[in-house]
Amino acid sequence: MQPSPTSSKAVDFSREFIEFACARSVLRFGEFKTKAGRLSPYFFNAGLFNDGASLARLCGFYARAILAAAIPCDMLFGPAYKGIPLVAGTAMALAGQGRNLPYCYNRKEAKDHGEGGMTIGAELAGRVLVVDDVISAGTSVRESVDIIRAAGATPAGVVIALDRMERGSGEEKRSAVQEVQQKFGMPVISVANLDDLIGFLQGSPELQQHLAAVTQYRAQYGAKET
Repeated sequence: MQPSPTSSKAVDFSREFIEFACARSVLRFGEFKTKAGRLSPYFFNAGLFNDGASLARLCGFYARAILAAAIPCDMLFGPAYKGIPLVAGTAMALAGQGRNLPYCYNRKEAKDHGEGGMTIGAELAGRVLVVDDVISAGTSVRESVDIIRAAGATPAGVVIALDRMERGSGEEKRSAVQEVQQKFGMPVISVANLDDLIGFLQGSPELQQHLAAVTQYRAQYGAKET
């Protein structure tokens, strides 16, 4: 299984991203119930990057993560619906940094008139990098992989905003990200992960009050290292 390149990225922009997410109240601290029924001391909602300036900056971070990871890819794919603005914005940000890649995204339902088909944008071909917000159950990734393979293209990896590094609710000790990496044999890169968040809190006098709770949560629910 290939490890996530995030932990070894040459340029450390994760702190800048976490600071930005906190300023936008996209990353919040308190007590939040997760889908698994756990009480998490933090909550991340990428949907709150909801204006032009914040989306542009978010996609700039995606572009930096992609370039730092140096994953070979020929185009980008955004799974509906959250991946649609992300893939378009990331393609623009990459073009602004000298890497012009085609992109496409899927429809939730096939269209039987006009141009028809399940995807909009460039034709799926070559090595395709999936752009999404987070990976929780991995459903979006599985659907994306199926669409990409059905078109005769090759899934090259996934890029997300935040990796919670949290194991599933069952007996499995791996995280959703680790499951995707193992099942599909492709890397998952993130702009930041939970270890980055803990490092940020350690150096932030304003937010250090949340460090103990986040660290304890990591110890209790963190995925097993692989």
